[in-house]
Amino acid sequence: MRSLIVEEYETYLSLERRLASATIAIYTTELSLFLEAGLDIDTVTMAEVQAYVVEESKRRALSARSVAKLLSALRSFFTYMQEKGLRRDNPVSLLPRPKEGLILPSVASIDEIERLLGVIDDQDLLGMRDRALFELIYSCGLRVSEACSLAVSHYHKDAITVVGKRSKMRRIPVGDVARLWVDAYLLECRPLLVGPRLGEKALFVGRRGEALTRQAVHKRFTSYTEAAGLSITIHTLRHSYATHLLSGGADLRSVQQLLGHSDIKTTQIYTHIETAALKEAYDRYHPSSET
Repeated sequence: MRSLIVEEYETYLSLERRLASATIAIYTTELSLFLEAGLDIDTVTMAEVQAYVVEESKRRALSARSVAKLLSALRSFFTYMQEKGLRRDNPVSLLPRPKEGLILPSVASIDEIERLLGVIDDQDLLGMRDRALFELIYSCGLRVSEACSLAVSHYHKDAITVVGKRSKMRRIPVGDVARLWVDAYLLECRPLLVGPRLGEKALFVGRRGEALTRQAVHKRFTSYTEAAGLSITIHTLRHSYATHLLSGGADLRSVQQLLGHSDIKTTQIYTHIETAALKEAYDRYHPSSET
């Protein structure tokens, strides 16, 4: 049976912090594991939290990034306790974050994306829907959750209105190819999938006419990557979108706004990808790199 404190914390993260569902899942899971360790959340000290983190890191073979997520989850929980007047201090606030190496996001080439999209059978209703869906995700750099939450009214042919993290809204141009596929889906496919559910507002729906879930989208995407012989995730489309924009000459601030990043430092990771690609090209082709 779930602890009441975990349920109350989950409600706080959702309604007050408005965090993404994936982040909420991580934070509540880490809190549940922390509670199972038998530590008293009312009196636990910084030293005890540190010992717990060290032990969990060894037991679960956590990477530096995973340890950082664990600390963020616990720090957030004790901040919650402070806000609710349940504790005066935060025993995690002074614990240092582990040093992390720069982990570059996975990016697919334009040829690989075309190969992925090319394996989708658009003669089938669900196939046509999937082609429109993944064309739009790549064309606009969408998160899966953003794509699933799109309503028909959010689509304006030349642009879409997206509700991102913390309910922030942004308007993103839609590329010509994606627009053609989405228009065809709306005209030929969606009415048949929706059937009698005429009140359904979701842009992308399943075979029963209900809004697509993230799990369903991931499952379909995985089947296509396997068919195309590619080892990428659906989030790779978003990373590729940003990288291809920068490669084409887009400025960093514009890409930040299109992705919905609140901090430009998050967007700057894609400049490291560009630098890495240039270094690889230099090492491969420049005469001075030969030994």
